[in-house]
Amino acid sequence: MPGHHLERLKEEIRQEIEVMLAGELKDPRLDLSIQVTEARLSPDQRQVKVFVAVRGTPEEQSAALAALEAAGGFIRRQLTERLHLRRSPRPEFALDQTAEYAAHIEDLLRGGKPPSGS
Repeated sequence: MPGHHLERLKEEIRQEIEVMLAGELKDPRLDLSIQVTEARLSPDQRQVKVFVAVRGTPEEQSAALAALEAAGGFIRRQLTERLHLRRSPRPEFALDQTAEYAAHIEDLLRGGKPPSGS
């Protein structure tokens, strides 16, 4: 069942990066609330797209993404060692804006309702 293996591997990658963010990556740009929400592994397992939710201003979010990209080599080596991988997936980081988008839609839905009692 190769599908099950990939799903398990994606979850293990997500968890390991969370652990690294919790204390192993010392960049001050990562001193924000950062949560790894998803990891998408390419079919050839050479790249992993990591979605992160970063609480902060847009400037802080950009700085955090830059710090993660700068730490990409370290993260890649650690994933290979910890998960005993043959291929070392190259991490690519992206902001997960699902929560902000959901809040925006909810605000639109609340604002679009007619006032009650009219």
